[in-house]
Amino acid sequence: MSCHLNANRSIQCTVTQCKHHCDAENYCSLEQIQVGTHEADPTVKQCTDCMSFDKK
Repeated sequence: MSCHLNANRSIQCTVTQCKHHCDAENYCSLEQIQVGTHEADPTVKQCTDCMSFDKK
């Protein structure tokens, strides 16, 4: 599925397993995303998560 018409150029993404990923481009097709954490005190970027992720 190519979504070049829906690619949000403000949200770069390389997670190809997400249904919102634009297959031909490294962008998200959502208008906005929510970023969260799985840590009580996040200190590095690996502690953050895209809460808008939906598995293909």
